[in-house]
Amino acid sequence: MKNEIQAAYLILENGKIFAGRRIGAEIESIGELVFTTGMTGYLETLTDPGCAGQIILQTFPLIGNCGVISTDLEGDCFAKGYVVRELCDTPSNFRSEYKLDRFLKEQGIPGVCGVDTRAITRIIREEGVMNACICDTSSADLQRLKNYKMRGGVSMVSGKTITEYPAEGTELFYVALLDYGVKRSIIRCLCRRGCRVTVLPHDTPAETVLGLKPDGLVLSNGPGDPAENVYEIVQLQKLIGKLPVFGICLGHQLAALAMGGKVVKLKCGHRGANQPVRLIDGSRTWITNQNHGYVVVSESMEGIAKLSYVNVNDLSCEGLDYPDRRCFTVQFHPEARGGPQDTEFLFDRFIAMMKGEQDAKG
Repeated sequence: MKNEIQAAYLILENGKIFAGRRIGAEIESIGELVFTTGMTGYLETLTDPGCAGQIILQTFPLIGNCGVISTDLEGDCFAKGYVVRELCDTPSNFRSEYKLDRFLKEQGIPGVCGVDTRAITRIIREEGVMNACICDTSSADLQRLKNYKMRGGVSMVSGKTITEYPAEGTELFYVALLDYGVKRSIIRCLCRRGCRVTVLPHDTPAETVLGLKPDGLVLSNGPGDPAENVYEIVQLQKLIGKLPVFGICLGHQLAALAMGGKVVKLKCGHRGANQPVRLIDGSRTWITNQNHGYVVVSESMEGIAKLSYVNVNDLSCEGLDYPDRRCFTVQFHPEARGGPQDTEFLFDRFIAMMKGEQDAKG
């Protein structure tokens, strides 16, 4: 925090105002206000490209106690703002490089601390996600807030060039990855398993992907409304069924749309490292890391795919299998930095699929 305390306000589109203290960049910002329930992993949350266009509210009251650790960052920071109850000014971690407030300033991310994050979370849970503004005055154009909508999120966060990542140790497989806003840990999980990975821009034509002759294809996570990505969906219609495919988060939703399913927006989304998911037969449950505001409608996939995982809290779709097309997708994050990593076995399932083995669910 600064020695000189500067007032800041979080103004919701429903007219409610929360007064706090300015952190981060000294600019005004409008975004979709969402909450995330993780007790750890604030660096991974802030640098997840899937948070593009969002003002992130942390429900855990103390944030920043580990400082900033550059090797933990998942990508560039595309968030529109940051809201915390208390920002730690004295981080204590042997890996810490500098304070979180400095990171926010350098990334151009405005924030507010000292507000009642429990009360704000309750509003979002009851009324649904809504737009908000971080500013220096206690007044705002509410109609302007209501009109805000992030568009073109995938094109904003996707890499613009083809990037190659070598396998760790002996190369066993060659994987193409369509980058809709990929987290770096997804690439690391593949490379550690002997995969050479080619990361492709989101708008890469299907013919180009197939021309690389990869052993498998990964569809990454990313931000925004999946239905907005019309071109990407058409390309997936040409790809799914031609080679082994593993979809994660937005990739899961895009695959479902490509196969004729439906996706709807959740009231307040699933965000945090404590989201329970169980196998459809009820035999096992895992705690997962999630960051999404949209969900595939399970009923729309009948006759197209098999429902594999459901959310324990609301029974929404968390995974789909397309056995006749050598494709499976999940809504949660199996790479799960910063935790839990219980479902990282799904990368092994993808490896088994590329080997041509009959894959198991774990």
